[in-house]
Parts: sequence; C-alpha cells; structure tokens
Amino acid sequence: MKIISSIKDMQLEAKKQMKRGNTIGFVPTMGFLHEGHTSLVKRAREEDDIVVMSVFVNPLQFGPNEDFDRYPRDIKRDEELAREAGVDILFYPHVREMYPEDRTTTLTVNKRVDTLCGESRPGHFDGVATVVLKLFQIVLPDRAYFGLKDAQQVAVIKGLVEDFNVPVEIVPCPIVREVDGLAKSSRNVYLTPSERTDASELSNSLVRAKEAIRSGETSASKIKRLVEEMLQQTVGEIDYVEVLSYPGLKPIEAIDEDIIVAVAVQFSAARLIDNVIVTRSEIPIGV
Repeated sequence: MKIISSIKDMQLEAKKQMKRGNTIGFVPTMGFLHEGHTSLVKRAREEDDIVVMSVFVNPLQFGPNEDFDRYPRDIKRDEELAREAGVDILFYPHVREMYPEDRTTTLTVNKRVDTLCGESRPGHFDGVATVVLKLFQIVLPDRAYFGLKDAQQVAVIKGLVEDFNVPVEIVPCPIVREVDGLAKSSRNVYLTPSERTDASELSNSLVRAKEAIRSGETSASKIKRLVEEMLQQTVGEIDYVEVLSYPGLKPIEAIDEDIIVAVAVQFSAARLIDNVIVTRSEIPIGV
C-alpha cells in the first residue's frame, strides 16, 4: 500500500493510473476505521482496479462547539486496517495541505440541508461539500463509495455531483451494524456501558417502523410517533425523528414514495444517527 500526503503527488498518481486504463474506486473517510469503512473498500475492490482511501478529519464540517479536537484519531491503526482491507493508496493530507490559505470561493448547499442533521448544524454540509469536491478533484475517481448511515450526506453529495457535472459515480452502500443492530460508528467508543445497551434501541425502532410500513401503515406522523415512543425509553435525549421523502428530504404526510425514517439521539458524550430507507416497491400495493 502506498501512502501519499501531498495533493500534487496524489493527482500525479491518479493520472498515472488513468493512463494505464485503470479505474479508481474512492473511499473518503475521517479515519478511526471500523467495519463500515472496510465494507466500502470491499465493494470498491470488487468493482475497480485501484482503491484509494483518504483519511482526513475535515475542520470545515465541525461547528464551534462540536468535537473536532476530540474526534478519535489513530493513523497507525488506520494504516494497518486499510492495508488489510486491500487499499492500494492511502491519501493522508494535513489540514494545511488541504486548506493552505484563505479561500477565495465558498460552497453553499441550498437544498436537502434544512432538516435532520443540517437543521441543528448550520454550515456542516457546506464543509462536507467543500472537502468532497476537493477530494474528487485530487483523487479523480471513477466511483466514490459512501455508507448510508449518513443518508443525508449521500443525498447532498449526489446533488453536488449533479449540479457541477462531476464525472464520478456515487455508490451508496448499506449500513454495517453490530450484532445487536447498532450502526457502526467511530463515536460509539464514547458511550458508557448503559448507553451502549440503550443505543441498540435506535435500530430496533427503525426496524419496527419499516415493519409497520410494510404492513400497510401510510401515515408519516404515526410512524414518527411509533419511533419516538421507543426512543423515549433510552437514557439519551432525542434530537430528531423524521419521516421524509428520499433523496429529496422533503416533509410528507402519506407514505407513497421512496422515504427515509431517520433518528438522532444525544447521549452524554456522543450523538448517534441512524436511518432506514423504504422504497416504493416495499409499500403494499394500493397504498
């Protein structure tokens, strides 16, 4: 596995692979890798000639009171896990490499950000869009792989690619979960033992919601209430429970299209998100 830290070297390597006729699969991460990240590498390994992973904790997507400094980092561990997973190139730039001077241009995301995590984190997805667009210009991938745990992020990035005609295919990948259903996350290490037990209720509530929809429940408000009642049994504080269209992320009353049921719960030192997407084909005929 080759490790690259400069933008110029990464671009030169990408162009060299392109000249050889190799396709590039890209897995952008903020590090502290877990099975969710390595599952993206596995998918890329199946579909592309070269797999590039980036490890970069992007300061632009953290608010002033968020956990940028506390975000878990362990690059040596990440290097080993990336190597074991089959990554060909690990791109590991410093913040000064990615943002060397005051920017003359800023990106503002106008749609799909006024709900879910975007509502309580103003500017977060502007930072996500900025770093993703920069990474796409640096790595020059054919495909980029994103986990659906952050389905809002996937929706925003799809919009970014469409708006700017970026020649990269966005590949959404299923959420990887623990045995009890908890979505894999770098922030799970912050949970206390009792919180870790309660955290499985996030996925349990989403399973119940999907079952109810498949059984014919079409009221978005009733599905929302079902999930809220289950989450109220945990020690965490509910940030949001939403039932929205997907990927448009617009409010709905009746469930008659592709939708997402999304939740966020704040525990003492970790804010966890989870979701389930239900497609129109899963809704009973006649609804």
